[in-house]
Amino acid sequence: MEKFKTVDELVRQLKPVEPVYCIRKKSIQVASKIFQKKFPGKVLYAVKTNPHTEVLKTISQSGIENFDVASIKEIDDIKKINPKAKCSYMHTVKSRESINEAYFKYDVKTFSLDSKDELIKIIESTNHAKDLELFVRVSVSNEHAEIDLSKKFGALTSEAIGLLRLAKQYAKKIGLSFHVGSQCMHPISYSKGITEIGNIIKKTKIVPDYINVGGGFPTIYPDLIPQSLDNYFKEIKDSLKNLKLDKKPEILCEPGRAIVAESGSTIVRVNLRKKQKLYINDGTYGTLFDAGVPNIVYPSRIITNGRIISKKLTAFDFYGPTCDSMDYMKGPFVLPNNIKENDYIELGQLGAYGLTFRTKFNGFYSDRIYEIEDEPIMTMYDKEANKAFLVA
Repeated sequence: MEKFKTVDELVRQLKPVEPVYCIRKKSIQVASKIFQKKFPGKVLYAVKTNPHTEVLKTISQSGIENFDVASIKEIDDIKKINPKAKCSYMHTVKSRESINEAYFKYDVKTFSLDSKDELIKIIESTNHAKDLELFVRVSVSNEHAEIDLSKKFGALTSEAIGLLRLAKQYAKKIGLSFHVGSQCMHPISYSKGITEIGNIIKKTKIVPDYINVGGGFPTIYPDLIPQSLDNYFKEIKDSLKNLKLDKKPEILCEPGRAIVAESGSTIVRVNLRKKQKLYINDGTYGTLFDAGVPNIVYPSRIITNGRIISKKLTAFDFYGPTCDSMDYMKGPFVLPNNIKENDYIELGQLGAYGLTFRTKFNGFYSDRIYEIEDEPIMTMYDKEANKAFLVA
């Protein structure tokens, strides 16, 4: 992968006509180390967030050897990079063929479920294996999440009680898991989830081998400034102590966005300006899906390329390159007032989901990806602490 010291240097040299995606490996290394050092348990990277080979390699080299996967393709991607990595199939709805292939071809023993029918599929598709680790996913409140994940997956507490008892009969090790939703903006969601797990333990008298607090750990955006991750980790630690369990389960988490979001950015070019509307060469069918549907506001900056830039700032809407009117990003994206056609803009915090959501709709698709060594536009990590983590 070709490398540049800064985004500005890349633009000066390449003058790209297509959108360009940037990866910052140092950012991934720092976030990975922070989770490994400060989270009170084992870290499973959520592969769906960003499965690019260089990203997965960097995460693996940073010391994370456990991965939350949702498909055979993700398992295969991980095994090619680190054959010894442990993949946990945490998607609660899988085909029988996928379960069978994961177990017999890739030696995956860990599966998640939220229904009796899924449990039956796992048991039958692994030929009644005796070495399974089975996680019952419990539905919990997603009230503080920007993206609610509670409607599709998770068993109600009343259902999870019976499911845990049943799954324990077929598992070598048993786990309880939950997910507070994507981009969770308050640590209390984790304590509520852990309290729900505690209620299930009390009612079943089953202390699980694992408690998985899932993902949802946030990153920073211009209009979403979360508390420090230290506060999230403390909330989790304190809540686990409050369970007062004699036998302490192993604690797991599945971060994605918090590890990779800051590492990625997209460089776009302005094709046309209509007052406060900017028509750019990437959009919701490309790396900017989240800027459209959930309306995440990405940090933005103009790449000056030597010309004089106005100090007056204006809020802009973005429109992508396709002919679909849904290719629209409300923003607001605050940029210099004199921005015009052929100017370049860097949009940050795209390391999470930016690459995974791309399509080839209307024939617009760019796979130009480069490594960049400069700092992300926004960060929730202290720069001096970053240096210490990289040295450690």
